[in-house]
This record gives sequence, C-alpha cells and structure tokens, in this order.
Amino acid sequence: MLAAQALTSSVWFDMRYRHAMEMPIRLVSIQLADTLRILRGLPLESVPQTLPHLGSDSFRLALRDGPMPGMPRPDNTLEAVQDILSQSLSDRLGSGVDATLLSAELADDAGKSANVWALLNAREPVGHFRIALQLPSQSHQWIEVMASEAQGGIEAKPFSIVADYVLRIYVLRIMVFVAIALVAVRLALRPLRRLADAADALGRDLHSPPLAEGGPREVRQAARTFNLMQRRLIQDIGERTRFLAAVSHDLRSPITRLRLRAEFLPPGEMQDKFRKDLGDMESLIASTLDYIRGEDRSEPRQSVDVNSLLAGLRADFEETGGVVTLQGQARDPLPAYATSLRRCVQNLIENAIRYGSAAHVRIEDSAQALRIRIEDTGPGIPEASLEQVFEPFLRLEESRNLASGGTGLGLSIARSIATAHDGSITLRNRSEGGLEALLILPRRPR
Repeated sequence: MLAAQALTSSVWFDMRYRHAMEMPIRLVSIQLADTLRILRGLPLESVPQTLPHLGSDSFRLALRDGPMPGMPRPDNTLEAVQDILSQSLSDRLGSGVDATLLSAELADDAGKSANVWALLNAREPVGHFRIALQLPSQSHQWIEVMASEAQGGIEAKPFSIVADYVLRIYVLRIMVFVAIALVAVRLALRPLRRLADAADALGRDLHSPPLAEGGPREVRQAARTFNLMQRRLIQDIGERTRFLAAVSHDLRSPITRLRLRAEFLPPGEMQDKFRKDLGDMESLIASTLDYIRGEDRSEPRQSVDVNSLLAGLRADFEETGGVVTLQGQARDPLPAYATSLRRCVQNLIENAIRYGSAAHVRIEDSAQALRIRIEDTGPGIPEASLEQVFEPFLRLEESRNLASGGTGLGLSIARSIATAHDGSITLRNRSEGGLEALLILPRRPR
C-alpha cells in the first residue's frame, strides 16, 4: 500500500511538473519564432552583430561554433517539453525548424530549483530553459538560447494545488479502496450470513430445509458439516422422544394392573391412598406424553379460526365447571399448527382456572401479530420465578400435590409450542392482583 502510494505520488508530481513547464515553454517558443523570422531576413554576416539586440535579460542569445549538440540523456519530462517546443515552432514557422532542448527546470519564487514542497508552495514557478537553435544554411554554427519565463501572469494558488493533490492522491484512492473493500467484505460475508440464517431457522424448526452446499471449498465444507449436525440432532432427538414415549406408554400397563389390585384391598384409607397415587402417576405419564407431542413438528401449518378455537375451549372448560370469559375477536384466520395451538392455549387457561378460579381471555389483533392475554385473580408468582416456571417439571408449590400443583409441564409445553409458531409467552403479575399470560403469535412467520 505504501509503495503504491509513493508511486502514485511520484506520478502526480511528474504530471504537475510538466503542467507547470507548459506555459513557460510556449511563451519561450513565441520569442524563438519571432527571432527566427528576423534572422531569416538578414544576411549571414550581420547575424553576430544583431543577436545581442534581439535578446533580453530573460532571453539571452549567443552564437556558438561547431556542430549543434543533441539532447543529453533525455527523460520523460524533457521529451514532453521538447514535443511542446517543436509543435509550437512548427505551428508558427512551418516545418524545417531545428531546435533542441538541452535542459529545462523549474524554479520556485525564491529562484531555487523546485522540489516537491516548493512546487506545491510556489505561486508562480519559473521555467529555465537552454535551447540549441540551428542557423539556416549553417552547419558549423548554432545559437544558444538561455530563456526564463514564468506562468504568463497566471498565478497558482498553493491551497488549491494542495487540495488537488490530496483529492487526487488520497481521497480518490481511499474512496476506491473503501468501495472495493465493502464489495469484498459483502461477498466474503454472504456465506456467513446464509449460515447464520440457517442456524436461526434450525433453532425455530429442527426440520428446516438443509443449507445449500455451494460456493468455495471452505464454504461447502462448512455447509456440509452444518447439515450433518442437523441430521444428527434430528436423529438424537427422535431417539430420545421415542424412548420417552415408549417408557411412558409401557408404564400404563403396570399402573392398570395396580389399579385393579387396589380394588381388591379392603375399603378404607389405604385403598384411597393407592387410588390417589395411581391417579397421580397416570396424570404424570399423560403430561409427559403431551410434552413429547408438543416437541413434535410434523404437523402442517394451516389457517386456524382462533375465534372458534377459543369458543370451543370455553365450552369444554364450562362443562367441567370452569369459568372462562372471552373479550375481543381475531379479524382473520391465523397460519398455525392447529392441534398444537389448541394445546398451548388450553394449558394457559387451565393454569388460570387452577390458581385463580377463572380465566379472562382478551384478544388483540393487528396486521403484524395476534395477542392473546389470559388473566386470573390468583396469588400470582414471585417476580424471581416468572421465568423459572417455564422449565419442565418445575412446580413452585412445595406440596407435590398433583391435584393442585399439576405436573410442571403445562407452561413448558405452551412456550415450546409458541416458539414453534415464531411467537412468545411472557408472564407478569397484575397490579390489581393475579397473573397475566401474554401469548404473541406473528401473522407472518419467519
């Protein structure tokens, strides 16, 4: 980068140097053209006496004997100035003018040779030239011209020159570099963005489409590894789910046998305790199976009439003595997993009835999301435990009484189902007493 910067700066300085040379050499060429016109009209023997009168302090002429020298060690700048001189003389006198530039340099305002800083700081750089001019029909004599010219009254503004330098060399380079860097970074990060999107989709749905295995070798390898991880997760979770389902299902048979044997016990307190314990075990197994079904994502999405779903749940709870009130309506059907969504809302209403005697359901619908608020008038939950209650098998009631405290899976199942819908469930204690469960379901799933 530094080498490129130095190279570009040298190129700009060379261009600036040539530009500062152009005006002086054109002014000198005008004087040379006028001098040659006069000399062409004089006899050869009067040229030596006339030359001193044609010159000035800044344009000195001297007759030299011998062959005219050529351009010493030409460089790009000297050749460029020579081209300007030859072209200018040709335009004024036609072809046949033999003028060779022997040296050319710029001087700053103090008369010193212009370096980089002096060229930037000088208001009117002066060009100093040494030119060899061949006399017509004279091969053994030539005229040496020592000329100095400024910028013809056009002063350069140092600030504008520095600004031009900074703009050309730094600002444009930085802009180009930043543009290229942005494009390169976007191209480089595109596979990472796809991988991040795929990871986000995997977190919401384990059965999301696999990541496309395309692009450079490293990207293909990362996508292949990611897809392998997804397949292993599906396999491991499937095996765990099948194991839990099998165990829970197989436990039903011995429980049924125990229930039959309990009937042969003498009526009394011991028989009642057996029946209660067996009922608790059946409730726990049923809740475990519900939790496993809640983790299942094989159910297809469909348009669900939320109003009908809530009305059906209210009727079911009222049949068993529960009190459920509904307020508000969903404006349109909601894309959802019908069976899972029903289980989610049922668990929330069941909790409200269990701890608050009644469930008050409010529906708030918008173009972005459907909100279902389920409120009760129970004792609420300690603020520190509002998130803990979503953990599986966690019950805040210490009595372990399944009849009042449940199995600790209802809220965990509800949140799992809400997450599968790209939604959320939050709990908060109401200021007037009781608990509010807010279920948010987006209308446009991600």
